[in-house]
Amino acid sequence: MEPIRRLRDVYFGQWGNKKLEDAPIILVVEDDHLLQAVVEEALSEGGFQIIIAPSGEKAMELLDTSGEKYRALVTDINLGRDRLNGWEVARHAREINPAFPVIYMSGDSAEDWASLGVPNSIMLPKPFAPAQLLTAVSQLLNNVPPSTT
Repeated sequence: MEPIRRLRDVYFGQWGNKKLEDAPIILVVEDDHLLQAVVEEALSEGGFQIIIAPSGEKAMELLDTSGEKYRALVTDINLGRDRLNGWEVARHAREINPAFPVIYMSGDSAEDWASLGVPNSIMLPKPFAPAQLLTAVSQLLNNVPPSTT
């Protein structure tokens, strides 16, 4: 059995029991189009719906207008010079919901995670395998009660 299918089974139970509209929506914040595609493919194949924000500013806007619909945040740290970064986006998500699951992705800021990251988050140093991302998302979602909204 392929790793992505196994992870999907862990989160959803038996293969195919959930419809796409029932799938958790993950907010992905990534400014690199190639990485957006890789993350989107991995999470979609894992059974998640994906909304991509190409900047920290767009992510904040999405969180402010409908933050309750997102079940987790997957964010890059460095989102462009003189732009909001992933640390700030994650703190904002936690202001909306203190238990908001957060996964950071970074090629060069992983060493700052202990001091700048929100508690109970996961850091994935780039490069990482798609299965690692699915494992991180599933792990955090399985530790958070489902939203009642």
